[in-house]
Amino acid sequence: MKNIFILLLFVGFLFSCSSQNGIDYSKLQTGDLIFVEAKQKNLSGAINRVTQTSEVENFDHVAIIEITSNGIFVLHASTKSGSNKQSLEDFYTENLKNHQNMVVYRLKKDYQKAIRPAIIKANSMLGKPYNWSYILNEESYYCSDFIERIFREDSVFEHIPMNFKNPETHQIDDFWVQFYQKLELEIPQGHPGTNPNQLASSHKLIRIGPVVGIK
Repeated sequence: MKNIFILLLFVGFLFSCSSQNGIDYSKLQTGDLIFVEAKQKNLSGAINRVTQTSEVENFDHVAIIEITSNGIFVLHASTKSGSNKQSLEDFYTENLKNHQNMVVYRLKKDYQKAIRPAIIKANSMLGKPYNWSYILNEESYYCSDFIERIFREDSVFEHIPMNFKNPETHQIDDFWVQFYQKLELEIPQGHPGTNPNQLASSHKLIRIGPVVGIK
């Protein structure tokens, strides 16, 4: 009996470690959101500095999973390719090369019904350029804007006032001052918008864990 008890404890320990280590790609579901860990410099760092909500995790990008008979894909608005559909393998490899980890979040059961129409909407939005101004419009999208829009009909996410102030200085972050000077635009401080950290902190999502075992 004692040996059986020890064995059960060991199995439980292994299961716990597996859960903490992340989610295997084969356990992913259509509608899962993949958040990409932010870097500490350039655009990634600038986004995170003014939007970070947690000291444990911080993100600069978000995409949605679609699983079809042809494979596993992510749909997202990227700075390189605009709104596009990319294989999960390519997405995963690209971010690992940039030393950026990825964490999966999943809609809670009460909001799962919003996934199917969101995927249909996402596919209809492909091909638009990236929105470098972060000022909402119908002709271009940025990553969290893309995700908010595809779930908008079911009011899963919401707009918040955009913030470009460094929390340490309480002044507009230097990166964003120069960024908007080059665009010859006023900084849209307080304008409606979204960001990856805001979406990840939604009470409508549950954290599943880092993605592991991509093939």
